[in-house]
Amino acid sequence: MYVPKHFEGDAAAGREIMQAHSWALLMTSDADGAPMATHLSLLWQDDGTPHGSLIGHMARANPHWTLFERPAQSLALFWGPHAYVSPTWYTPGAKVPTWNYVTVHAYGQPQVVEDTAGALEILGKLAAAYEGSGPDAWALGRLPPGNAEAQTRGIVAFRLPLSRVEIKLKLSQNRDVEDRHRVISRLEASDSQESQETAAWMKRVLP
Repeated sequence: MYVPKHFEGDAAAGREIMQAHSWALLMTSDADGAPMATHLSLLWQDDGTPHGSLIGHMARANPHWTLFERPAQSLALFWGPHAYVSPTWYTPGAKVPTWNYVTVHAYGQPQVVEDTAGALEILGKLAAAYEGSGPDAWALGRLPPGNAEAQTRGIVAFRLPLSRVEIKLKLSQNRDVEDRHRVISRLEASDSQESQETAAWMKRVLP
């Protein structure tokens, strides 16, 4: 990903984006170099390595997972809040529209989890992450005996140890401070939650 120096984010920001916006796009190239993409949830894990890892699963009928055996790395894309920025919001001058956004590109070689126990562990972590721990939270234990194991036959669980992570925070850092504050004000006044969240990210990178 093209990331100018002033738009670079740190590892902490990358982890935050991956955890808060875990609905991702996983891309893997086939033998001819053609990309295959799958939309899915990917859960970041602190495994003690520099970049951590991702866990997820997809339908066994999806041929995407068969590409994991290739030596080429896969790319997981995460995107956080984003918003259009009008040049009319800046101080007067010859200025043009743009888009502000935060995004993460995470690279690694997926590893299929072959054993049932390992697949159930991944499914359990995914369920716990999204259901929470309240009394009404759903968990694998609510299924009849043997049903969870049977469910794993229809999916392929995998881990994705991350070898490289790119974080881009494009939040008007190339504009002067007055213009940045003007953009923040307009985004905060918007009815769009995404625009308001973009403004919050802009505030975090103000000098």
